Amino acid sequence: MGVVWTVVALLLLIDVLLRGEGRMAWIASAFLAASVAGVYIMWLRPRVVSTERGLRMINPLREVFVPWSAVEWIDVLDVLRVHTPAGVVRSWPLRESKRSKVRENMRRDSGHIDTDVDDDPERARPVDLMARDLRRDAERHRARPLGGPIKDADEAGPAAIGAEDRPQAMVPVEVIVVLSLTAAMLVAVFLLA
Repeated sequence: MGVVWTVVALLLLIDVLLRGEGRMAWIASAFLAASVAGVYIMWLRPRVVSTERGLRMINPLREVFVPWSAVEWIDVLDVLRVHTPAGVVRSWPLRESKRSKVRENMRRDSGHIDTDVDDDPERARPVDLMARDLRRDAERHRARPLGGPIKDADEAGPAAIGAEDRPQAMVPVEVIVVLSLTAAMLVAVFLLA
């Protein structure tokens, strides 16, 4: 949906630039550009990436890197949650969509109980399968840990630099740049147009 809206917004932006005149064309262009920035931040950017060194959770406004040594448990309540000694890290893109399943998960949340995904994987929900796969990744990587701190951002993302045994969070530069430029553009259009 995010890619489709980006294409539609760019086509509309081209149309406004070619045929639009006056203040309303500037305002429409600014809102279309802002909507593309919003779609990027909210829909296209968020993801969860399993790396050799840990779990990279990219949420709309921040990025969290959880080393495998810090992962205690991964489960699903309303979103995918990674339990660490420092607390619970929640994932934006991996959500439970059905209210009844969220209520069931909340009732089950009294302890770390594995879901019955292994009983029948074909009936399991996608986010439960992802949690199971991430738990298996954590167990496998804890069994053969990689030594030393992370020094290269390409390896596991910028939030991972220097991480050793605890989760690290940061607001990426790309988010700051996109939001700043969008806000500056909207302010400029309303003040100058």
